[in-house]
Amino acid sequence: NSFVTRTNTCGELRSAHVGQKVTLYGWIQYQRQGLFLVLRDFQGLTQVVIPQDEAHSHVKELLSNAPVESVVRVTGTVSRRPLGQQNPKMPTGDIEVKAEAAEILNSCKKLPFEIKDFIKKSEALRMQYRYLDLRSSRLQSSLRLRSRVVMRMREYLCNLHGFVDVETPTLFKRTPGGAKEFLVPSREAGKFYSLPQSPQQFKQLLMVGGLDRYFQVARCYRDEGSRPDRQPEFTQIDIEMSFVDQAGIQRLIEGLLQHSWPEERGSIMTPFPSMTYEEALAEYGTDKPDTRFGMKIVDISDVLRGSNIHFVQNALSYPHGSIRAICIPQGVRYLKNKGLESLKESAKSQFNQEIMEIIRRPDGSLKSLLTKFLGEKEQSELIQALNMEEGDVMLLAAGEHKQVCSALGALRLLSADLLEAAGLALRDPTAFHFLWVVDFPLFLPKAENPTELESAHHPFTAPHPSDASLLYSDPTKVRSQHYDLVLNGNEVGGGSIRIHSAEQQRFVLEKVLKEDSEVLSHLIEALEFGAPPHGGIALGLDRLISLIVDAPSIRDVIAFPKSFRGRDLMGNAPDYVTPEELEPYHIQVSWPLEEKEAKKN
Repeated sequence: NSFVTRTNTCGELRSAHVGQKVTLYGWIQYQRQGLFLVLRDFQGLTQVVIPQDEAHSHVKELLSNAPVESVVRVTGTVSRRPLGQQNPKMPTGDIEVKAEAAEILNSCKKLPFEIKDFIKKSEALRMQYRYLDLRSSRLQSSLRLRSRVVMRMREYLCNLHGFVDVETPTLFKRTPGGAKEFLVPSREAGKFYSLPQSPQQFKQLLMVGGLDRYFQVARCYRDEGSRPDRQPEFTQIDIEMSFVDQAGIQRLIEGLLQHSWPEERGSIMTPFPSMTYEEALAEYGTDKPDTRFGMKIVDISDVLRGSNIHFVQNALSYPHGSIRAICIPQGVRYLKNKGLESLKESAKSQFNQEIMEIIRRPDGSLKSLLTKFLGEKEQSELIQALNMEEGDVMLLAAGEHKQVCSALGALRLLSADLLEAAGLALRDPTAFHFLWVVDFPLFLPKAENPTELESAHHPFTAPHPSDASLLYSDPTKVRSQHYDLVLNGNEVGGGSIRIHSAEQQRFVLEKVLKEDSEVLSHLIEALEFGAPPHGGIALGLDRLISLIVDAPSIRDVIAFPKSFRGRDLMGNAPDYVTPEELEPYHIQVSWPLEEKEAKKN
């Protein structure tokens, strides 16, 4: 209540305040028949009794006729609620304020939706009237928790560990590789700035400049189009250190999260478990495994190697051929035939992968199109390999190792969704399972042209020390010093030890990635002036907070998010500008034909 004219907030009055005269400010959440109203502010709710005597008739008229969500000031005396009228669900439920004076500070017109968490409203409407949606207790709580977490992170990094908070430029130039960047026109004809997708180059240059430890709550920009649960502008906790190795960064982040973790979400245990990229792909079919539940992928190649099943033998004849399976617990009961068919169709449409199911009957025997090709020994080994119980369903896939694992990894998550929708508790919504994924490949084949390579992380990532020589002879086999932090199957952070040799950086750009190194000449030159070994990481703040509060989307933890299509529905941005406004930037808009016709009409 410092610096303001209220005496108390609407969430703090208790029995100890009985008899005190108070002044409250807030929004009218509810009003009942001119007898009482509920006043709301950022901290909570207080019941206000509307006076019924003649002496306060003007107060009664004022408060009885004020529309819901109007802003009012109320002065009155705190009193105990009559016996039997206490509300244990409200922190202020033992008291009420008997109004003696009131003022309508701003009346509210008809609302587009009610300000109540349980009222369903479309996301488009919520975003159009975001300033009203922000009044909901759910959004208020999420934004305040986000603020507390960031403050604790600053405290840990700057006060306890000597990091320097540095703002880096928003207007910069294009970075080769990575996500597509937004362009900003300049007054120099044909020249454009780019909005940085991260402060990557600047934080490395700060290390060259001798700052030793850098940190920033950084705004980042990616022109990724219509991607679900992504935002064109987002926030990272951006970190870089000199003279550090991978283990040092990991210990820092574990300590940072432990220090800033909200008490009401329980505690998190450190150190976080770690697994290699190859292990993650082999056991979970993804580089961001959800380790809250089992159903791991199991290699059954050796079990079926001696079988006469044609597609099995065909798969094993290839260099990277593999037979793998997952076991769905109580799949017969919870999935039914419809669920199993949807899983098989999903594998076919997404991965072009055929799936065979094997069911363990109540008598312990196996039911499948494959069983006639399998002897008792093979059937027994299959049951043992996947720990199959009666009523479990095995999904089997054969083919190229990575494709098979990716398909089964996707089916593992789809199966979990189906099982939980049918009533089987599988993933604890209150559990937080952190995991480090390490030893990623340094380069991956480009999807559009597999003969060319692209960086798995970004072009500044250093090769694994054990694989450094392979960089020049067989770059496809080089592992990187890149590490991802995963939480409940979501990537919440990623970083790497950087290349600090100008010669190595130039080789990666020019010879491996076939990029024009001239675009990064400033960074390469900086590396020639005594750059220290350095590394860092960035945590995705929006994603992290959304997981902590169990929000359905990252849009629910951002004050003013963009829509699925990257639009601001409240301010109607992006918007048109006039030719006169474009003239200083030497730009003309070339309208598609249908839009030209629409403009004419």
